Amino acid sequence: MENTNHNDITKKLNNEEAHEADQHAAGEHHHDHDEEDETLNLTEAPEEAESWLSHWPLLTALLILAVMLTLEYGFKYPPPFPVNLIIFLIAFGLSGYNVLGMAWRKAKHFDFFNEFFLMSVATIGAFSIGSYSEGVAVMVFYSIGEWFQDAAVNRAKKSIKTLLDIRPDKVTVMRNGQSSEVDPKTVQLDEIIQVKAGEKVALDGELYSDAASFNTAALTGESKPDTKRKGEKVLAGMINLDKVSEVQVKALFKDSKLSQILEMVQDATARKSQTQLFISRFAKIYTPIVFALALLVCFAPYFFVDTYNFHQWFYRALVFLVISCPCALVVSIPLGYFGGIGLASRNGILFKGSNFLDVMTKINTVIMDKTGTLTKGVFKVQEVKSDSLSSDELVQMAAAIEANSTHPIAKAVVEYAGDKAKDVKTENVEEISGHGLKGTVNGKTVLAGNAKLLKKFDIIYPGEVDSLVDTVVVLAVDNQYAGYITIADEIKEDAKEAIQRMHSLKLQTVMLSGDKQAVVDKVAKSLGIDKAFGDLLPDGKVEKVQGFKDAGSRIAFVGDGVNDAPVVALADAGIAMGGLGSDATIETADIVIQNDQPSKITTAIRAGKITNGVVWQNITIAMLVKVIVLILGAGGVANLWEAVIADVGVALLAILNAVRIQRMKL
Repeated sequence: MENTNHNDITKKLNNEEAHEADQHAAGEHHHDHDEEDETLNLTEAPEEAESWLSHWPLLTALLILAVMLTLEYGFKYPPPFPVNLIIFLIAFGLSGYNVLGMAWRKAKHFDFFNEFFLMSVATIGAFSIGSYSEGVAVMVFYSIGEWFQDAAVNRAKKSIKTLLDIRPDKVTVMRNGQSSEVDPKTVQLDEIIQVKAGEKVALDGELYSDAASFNTAALTGESKPDTKRKGEKVLAGMINLDKVSEVQVKALFKDSKLSQILEMVQDATARKSQTQLFISRFAKIYTPIVFALALLVCFAPYFFVDTYNFHQWFYRALVFLVISCPCALVVSIPLGYFGGIGLASRNGILFKGSNFLDVMTKINTVIMDKTGTLTKGVFKVQEVKSDSLSSDELVQMAAAIEANSTHPIAKAVVEYAGDKAKDVKTENVEEISGHGLKGTVNGKTVLAGNAKLLKKFDIIYPGEVDSLVDTVVVLAVDNQYAGYITIADEIKEDAKEAIQRMHSLKLQTVMLSGDKQAVVDKVAKSLGIDKAFGDLLPDGKVEKVQGFKDAGSRIAFVGDGVNDAPVVALADAGIAMGGLGSDATIETADIVIQNDQPSKITTAIRAGKITNGVVWQNITIAMLVKVIVLILGAGGVANLWEAVIADVGVALLAILNAVRIQRMKL
C-alpha cells in the first residue's frame, strides 16, 4: 500500500513521546520511524488526497481475494495446492509488503511490541496452518482501514491548513512611484502596498487610504465587514471589500499576526492532552500484554484440556492478536483532538494545545478582567443631561471647547458631537490643570471640566453631579450651570449574553478590575455578574484568584494577557481577548479569542466538551468491541474473518466519529 503517511500528524501531536507513538501509530508504511523527520510543518501546502490508482497493489490484492473466494464458495472450485498458495502469496505480498517491511525494520532494533509485528505474526501464522484466504483477508482489510485513516487525517490536516490559504503569494508594492508585484517576504517596513477590491491583505500594517472596509472572517470567524479609517490597523488575511486601498507595512511577513497564529496552531499539535498521554502509555503496556496473552491462549490449554489440539489453539491465538490491534485508539484519539483544535480555529478561538480542550471541560469559575474583556476599553458618551440649554446646544458647546484638548475624555465628547461643532467659533481656550477647560464659544464664556472646576469659579450645581459613578464633564455658560455629560467605557454588545450563557452552564462569574468599586459594581449589576472586586492592583488580582483556587475552584481567567500575566499563569486556563491586537497576548495565554467577543468563552468550553465527548466515545466503543471479540476469539467462537472485520470496523467507526467534529457548529 503506497499510501501517504498519515502518522505525520499523530507524530507531531505526540512528539513528547515520539518513540512510543512511532511504535504504535497506524499507517506508517514507507519509512522507518527512527529515520524520519518528525515534524509537521503547517506552513507547507496540504497533501492532496491520493488517487485510487496510487493504491493499485492493494486493489489488485482485493480483486484476487474476491476471485479466489468466488471460486471456492460460489463455484465450489478451490484451486489445488500449490496453485492456491502461490496466488494467495502474490495477493499477500501486494497488500502487505509495507507492513512486513516495517515489522522487519523494527525487529532489527529489537522492537517487537508494535502493531506491524503483531499483524505480521498473525497473518504469517494463518498461512502456516493453511488459512491462506484468511491471512490475506487480514492484511487486505487492515490495509484498507489504513487507507481510510490516511484520508481522514489528510482531511484534518487540510482543515487546519486552510488558514494558510489566506496568505497571498504575491503583493503589489509601490516603489519609486511605480507598482510592481513581488513576494511578500521581500517587502520592508513602512513600504506602501496596494490591495485591490476582493484581494487579501498580505502583510500587517496601517491603512494609508482614508477609509476601507474589510472582511475579517478568515481571522475572527465573523463575516461582518469591519470599516477601517486612516491610521488604523489592518492585518494579513483580511479581504478588501472596497476600491483599491493602500496599506503602510508595519510588520515583516514572518512577524505578521497571521504567521504567529499559524505557528501557534502548529505548536498546539505538540501539546498532548491527559487522555492522549494515557492512551500512549496504555498502548506501550497493552501490546506486550496482548502478546503474552496470545501465547497463553495457544499453550496454556495444553495443561488443562485433555483433547488439546495445537492447530485449534494456535488459530485462536491468531484471532486474539488480530483483534487486539490498538490502531483505532492510537489514531482516532489524536485525530479527535486535532479536529477540536481545527473546529475552534474556524470559530476564531485558538487553543495552544489539545490539553486545554480537556481543561475547559472542567472549569467551574470564570474570572474576567473588566476593561478590554467585558468593555471595549474605549470611552463613549453615556448620557447628556442639560439644564438651561437644549441637549444639542450643550453637546455643541462641550465639543467646541473640548476639541482643543487631546485628553481621551475630550476626544469622546468630540466624537459623539460629530459635525455639530463644526462651524462653532471658539476663542481664548485655556486649560486649568486638574480641573478642565475655559474659553469663549460663540461669544459666551464656557467652562467644561469636573465638579472642582465649577467650585473654583463659585458656580452652584446640583448635588447629584457629585454622586455620579461615571466620569462626568460638567458645563457652565456665562457663570450659570448648564448641564453635564457622562462618559464611560462602553460595554461590549454580547457581554450580557456571555454572562447569561455562563450561568446556563452553572459557571460562577467573577469580575476583577483596577477601576473604582462604584464603577465595577455598576458594570457587574448591569451584566448580572455574581461577584465583582474593584480598586485592585495586579498583586491584588493574584490574591483574589489564589483565594478562589484555595477554595477548590477550577478557574478560567479572561484578560488582556499583558497586565494580567501573573493571573493568567495562575489560572487553570488563561484566555486572552484581542489576540489580533496584542503581541503579548499570544505569548502569555493558553487560549486566544481573536474577535474580542466574551460570548466566545462558552464557545471555547463547548469545543472542549464536544472533543472530549467524541474521544471518550471512541475509547469506550473500541475497548468494548475488542474485549467482546477477544473473549469470543479465545473461546473459539470468533474466527479470523470476524476478528479482522471487528478490528477494521471499530477503527473506521472511531475515525468517522472523530472526523465528525470538523463538521460540527459551535
